[in-house]
Amino acid sequence: MDINYTPEDEVFRTEVKAFLEAELPKDLSDKVKAGQKLDGEDFMRWQQILGQKGWLAPRWPEEHGGCGWTPMQVNIFDEEAYLAGAPRVLPFGVNMVGPVIIEFGSEDQKARHLPGIARGEVPWCQGFSEPGSGSDLASLKTAAVRDGDDYIVNGQKIWTSYAHFSDWMFCLVRTDPNAAKKQQGISFLLIDMKTPGITVRPIITFDGMHSVNEVFLENVRVPAENLVGEENKGWDYAKFLLGHERTGIAGVGGCKAEFEKLLEIARTEKKNGKPLIEDPLFAAKIARLEIDLRALELTNMRMLSGSGTGLNGAFPSVLKIKGTEVQQRIAELQMDAVGVHALPWQQAAMDPAWNGGTVGPDYAIPRMPAYIDRRKATIYGGSTEIQKNIISKALLS
Repeated sequence: MDINYTPEDEVFRTEVKAFLEAELPKDLSDKVKAGQKLDGEDFMRWQQILGQKGWLAPRWPEEHGGCGWTPMQVNIFDEEAYLAGAPRVLPFGVNMVGPVIIEFGSEDQKARHLPGIARGEVPWCQGFSEPGSGSDLASLKTAAVRDGDDYIVNGQKIWTSYAHFSDWMFCLVRTDPNAAKKQQGISFLLIDMKTPGITVRPIITFDGMHSVNEVFLENVRVPAENLVGEENKGWDYAKFLLGHERTGIAGVGGCKAEFEKLLEIARTEKKNGKPLIEDPLFAAKIARLEIDLRALELTNMRMLSGSGTGLNGAFPSVLKIKGTEVQQRIAELQMDAVGVHALPWQQAAMDPAWNGGTVGPDYAIPRMPAYIDRRKATIYGGSTEIQKNIISKALLS
């Protein structure tokens, strides 16, 4: 494929930069660049700005509120948005359930849900994982029993990101407990989070953040019209969705922005009286990482453009593995570059309201929490081991 930017691409990049300069709130970009905590209001404020511009769902068809952008334009926007310090777009509505509704949903579901997602007005969460059903997702036990015009749902979901401020959850439920295979008998439901019987409890992760939750569903009545597609076909829709999720998890734009931050730190920190970036051993680590990041970017572009042969359905898994590994290595090198100043636990200083003292430079404060947070990247969305199995089946079967 031709990976050179055309004159039209450069015009588009200029348009994106102008938009970000004019519309990205400074308080948001300052938070992102400083590695401070973002709350639900921060994420939704930025998504609504993008929605008003019509730029929130670049990969959707235009008739459903998409942008009609080329793969190169999608890549350009991601790069410039991350470099400008824009909050990441939460993927659950735009990149996960939205494409499923477009592909498999009823016309009523499209009319009801797609406009709110595309405008950035309705936050969603993902009800997939359960205690004991993570990478082995098909073993899930949350049950949905048909009762007239409703399903009655009982069960528990866990690691549910941003459920504490979501309006809706897309949920995998078991509708046929006697199915011959565990992948069968699963259905895909859209559940209003305000429905009686839903309880959300926070999970504070090791980095001190609250982004994930456990969700309890006790006799929750869900209208049968909220069933996406056919009953007991939810596993097929889940596989379709996970392909979109794993591609997004690669986070190429975010990786490039964090890599630039690594370079900035390495130019500032000193070793033997010289900038760390001039140390041959550290420079070699940076060079190796930059090569792998460039390879990740090109692989992502191959998938977005539909070029390349041989990988087929394994593309998202390849991107998921390599993208999360690159994210972890960037976080590791950032912490190495900061040195001893990464050791103090300064979680409170990541709150924008903090006015106390800190140890070391400001850029050292989020390094340890970021390193800890990145450890989970090779697990969520399907662990690396599971992704390798998917790749081997796609290439060898």
